[in-house]
Amino acid sequence: MSRIDLADRTAALETAVAAASGRLDRALLDDARAVVTRARERGGLSAEHTVVALAGATGSGKSSVLNAVAGEEIATVGVRRPTTSHPVAAVWGDGAGPLLDWLEVRRRQEMALPEDDDDDGPARPPRRGIARLRGRRVPAGISTGLVLLDLPDHDSVVVEHRVRAERLVERADLLVWVVDPQKYADAALHEGYLRPLAGRSEVVVVVLNQTDRLSAAETDAMLADLRRLVAADGLDGARVLAVSAATGQGMDQLKGLLAEAAARREAATARLAADARAAARAIADACGTGPAPRAGERAAGTLVDALEAAAGVPTVADAVAAAHRRDAHLVTGWPVTRWVSRLRRDPLRRLGLRRGGEGGAREAGGPGRGAPERPDLVRSSLPTARPAVRAAAASAVRRYVDEVTDGAPDAWVLVARARAQDGIDRLPGDLDQAVVGTQLEAARRPRWWAVAGFVQWLLLAAAVAGLLWLAAAAAIEYFRLPPLILPVLTVDLTGSGGGVLEVPWPTLLAIGGLLLGLLLALVARGVGAAGARRRATRVRRRLRESVTGVADRLVRVPVGDELGALARCRAAAAIAAG
Repeated sequence: MSRIDLADRTAALETAVAAASGRLDRALLDDARAVVTRARERGGLSAEHTVVALAGATGSGKSSVLNAVAGEEIATVGVRRPTTSHPVAAVWGDGAGPLLDWLEVRRRQEMALPEDDDDDGPARPPRRGIARLRGRRVPAGISTGLVLLDLPDHDSVVVEHRVRAERLVERADLLVWVVDPQKYADAALHEGYLRPLAGRSEVVVVVLNQTDRLSAAETDAMLADLRRLVAADGLDGARVLAVSAATGQGMDQLKGLLAEAAARREAATARLAADARAAARAIADACGTGPAPRAGERAAGTLVDALEAAAGVPTVADAVAAAHRRDAHLVTGWPVTRWVSRLRRDPLRRLGLRRGGEGGAREAGGPGRGAPERPDLVRSSLPTARPAVRAAAASAVRRYVDEVTDGAPDAWVLVARARAQDGIDRLPGDLDQAVVGTQLEAARRPRWWAVAGFVQWLLLAAAVAGLLWLAAAAAIEYFRLPPLILPVLTVDLTGSGGGVLEVPWPTLLAIGGLLLGLLLALVARGVGAAGARRRATRVRRRLRESVTGVADRLVRVPVGDELGALARCRAAAAIAAG
């Protein structure tokens, strides 16, 4: 498995922070941003130097350890507490100035290198801000590139001192915590400083100082207890040493450890990578396990069903069917009774879904005339959804959010709910616009209507002609005028056992026109009802698509954005913590 480099790890952490911004705890994200900033700032400074910070409580002997490592009285050791108010740096090697400036360490002591003892060579002038010790050899075991800091006491009564110490604890490459036999188990140390460093055991060393005051058995017992406490702090594997700055006991082991760190030049990268991993783990933990895959698909159907009811889709579909039947009767019904349908108000016009002169037999337009050109400027006359229906829609939205965010962190769920609530507030108007803007086929007229209507008028004309013919014949006979010749339709029924049937053409026209007109009207009514059902089905499908669009725009997309951000955050945090 390949290892991720620091730049990629830092970029992944930055991606996780960006995805979690406004959703997770601000302090958590601020800490992660600080890690990213430190990584980039430290990466632009000297990679040849390893910054080792000696940290500890008042009286632990940090300054004595620094002097013992350096072989010189660099830090002041005294009985007055706190002794160290400002950090002191012992520097082996050149080029550490910008790094110390970034660390805000003003008191600097450059330790002499072996070549400085060459009396034949010219003396190098001291660099600005760094004191030079001439004629001194590098203590055994110390490598070029080491920057050793003596920090102010982390438990100092002076707040300013504690702040300086904490800032340098964050920026140091390797941390050496110096503890003494009296306060090695102090809760302030373990809970306030070591426990927050959990997971960074490779860049933490714990030194038990002043062992010259203990017997060998006491030292072994105290070291075992200290290792137990350090492991409980999440630093299992951190190196724990016993030293005495006064007698030099164990100092060679500490010097060797510092020399190895300086020679390998990996502590800075290790510390920054460890900080990035820790910050990423904290973000990953805050992100939770994440929602189950494909969560909420069932809730989506329930959501759209509830929004359909809130939008009045069933009412619109019924109105489309009724309007289709009414329009069909106005065109294909028996002309004598069509006026009855005209007395009934157009169902779509009553809902405000058919405007102007549209409607009835005049509607011969194409499929584009069923919806207004600017539906955003139009409102329907649909009855306001009952409070129970509106509450059901709001409940469906909240239920959908709860199902799709199941397993997400509470902070993320709250943001998703807030965005869904904005959608709930906009639902009534957007659902109405969805209905108004949907193609209802209000102006579309099947071609067979025109044919049936034409035939109806022909049949009525035939019936009227027959009746007028019979009326004229009756009037002539009444006034004893010469009889009107009435052509007769002769039907030979002798083959079936009957005689010869003679039916006058006027009678046939009158009766046949009336009966066939009524029969055609009945057939057209049945076909029109079937067409009304098909049209209502198509319209309901289109309305569902429109309502689904509203649900997507106001609920599913905003919530999906939050879930997408959660997925990006978790994925990036997993990479950064890997």
